[in-house]
Amino acid sequence: MPALNSQQVTEQLKKLDGWGLKGSEIIKSYSLKDFHETMSFVNAIAYIANREDHHPDMEVGYNKCTVRFSTHSAGGLTENDFRCAAKVDALLK
Repeated sequence: MPALNSQQVTEQLKKLDGWGLKGSEIIKSYSLKDFHETMSFVNAIAYIANREDHHPDMEVGYNKCTVRFSTHSAGGLTENDFRCAAKVDALLK
């Protein structure tokens, strides 16, 4: 899957709530209720990531999780990054 150009990235980012661009990654931090909810969220992300064969970088704390997507093999962001980000967001709706 080819990397998106900057205009395409900007357009895709508008479709996501709360995601930002940092270098060649999209990033979002989630605030959760407690450790149990955080770990459930992380495990649900892992399930999605394995099904999509696209794995984000995550930073996990007691009641927070930061998720970062990029496609290293494409050298930037692809449609798959944005599709997976939307699926992560859907977990909390």
